[in-house]
Amino acid sequence: MLVVGTNVTLALSRARRALAVLASLVALGGCVTTSGAPSSVVSAAAPADDARPLSDLIRISPGDRASGVPATERIAVRAPYGRLEEVRVTEVSGDGRRTVPGRISADGHSWRPEEPAPLGLAARYTVDAAAHDRAGRHTTRHIGFTTYVPPYRFVGFFTPEPRPVVGTGMIVSLGFSRAITDRAAVERAVHVRADPPTEVAAHWFGPARLDFRPRHYWRPGTRVTVDLRLRDVRGAPGVYGAQRKTVSFTVGRSQVSTVDAAAHTMRVVRDGRPLRTIPVTAGAPGTETYNGRMVITEKSDMTRMNGDTVGFGGEYDISDVPHAMRLTASGTFLHGNYWASPDAFGTLNTSHGCIGLRDTQGGDPASPAGWFYGSSLVGDVVEVVNSHERTVSPDNGLGGWNMPWDLWRAGSALR
Repeated sequence: MLVVGTNVTLALSRARRALAVLASLVALGGCVTTSGAPSSVVSAAAPADDARPLSDLIRISPGDRASGVPATERIAVRAPYGRLEEVRVTEVSGDGRRTVPGRISADGHSWRPEEPAPLGLAARYTVDAAAHDRAGRHTTRHIGFTTYVPPYRFVGFFTPEPRPVVGTGMIVSLGFSRAITDRAAVERAVHVRADPPTEVAAHWFGPARLDFRPRHYWRPGTRVTVDLRLRDVRGAPGVYGAQRKTVSFTVGRSQVSTVDAAAHTMRVVRDGRPLRTIPVTAGAPGTETYNGRMVITEKSDMTRMNGDTVGFGGEYDISDVPHAMRLTASGTFLHGNYWASPDAFGTLNTSHGCIGLRDTQGGDPASPAGWFYGSSLVGDVVEVVNSHERTVSPDNGLGGWNMPWDLWRAGSALR
């Protein structure tokens, strides 16, 4: 009995030493990272999927409180060891608040936005997600981040100003607040659509102006829609657009008026039929009126005309010019004239380049100037012929109708 007891005691002692060695190996295995092949002891110690902490269940990129996130980065929500139940992404920017549409994958492991568009700049995003793991445990996560804020922004100033009906000669013109070097990107972000459809082409006049027009005058009744999708579009290094805007107008009846500077008359034709011929006075020798096609861009019941503003010094300053309609950016108007002798209309050219129609001081709606003012729309075409002056430049006002179609199309950055 004594021998047997001694043997049992020795066996128990050996077993305890073996267990101690095994425990020490397991403990060391959790720290060692330099071994070649993974240890079976280490694998036995790794937690099962369902034992992972809930805080690791939902993974979101970009990370919480990230700032200066570039527009090229994409939002990603993942639950690699569970299933997403709901994901809500919100964008707050200068355009207001909106929910970013997205979709959870069929296996529930990921969410991606439906829109391929880049992130908005100078915006704050929040992401709220809910998920459960394989053991049925539920968790939620909320994060927020902000995107890159550009040092400079640009906007486009639109012509015509919003109005319901315009003439058939209207040209859509955008003047930008900063010089544009990436013209293709900006042009691509401006969409001009016509109903019924017609070909519309763009033309750049320098780095800060972009015009659109069809080959011929718009057809009466055409509905034109201009979509400006300039927000976050890179126009130049460090310069990004700040607009998302849609404007539209309808083209009214056709009216084209032809001023014959040699005959001192203006013939008004509406929808192909002569409407009226009006005696006029055009630019005097030395200050002749431009030849070519011009477009009415502004109408004022009364305005002031000062020679200082257009390079004529103090030669004139008239505070109450009636029935004034602007034809060029350089200062050519078609307007009522009450200070010239009535005999001048139809016989003499006496102005500093404008086209004058007989009127009274204060403006008479029944006068020739009053009648034409009431009969005209912004966008109507006035063409001057037989003047001794050059043809108006295509970029002076809306003078683009004086450029051949092939040259006009060649001015597009997307040609």
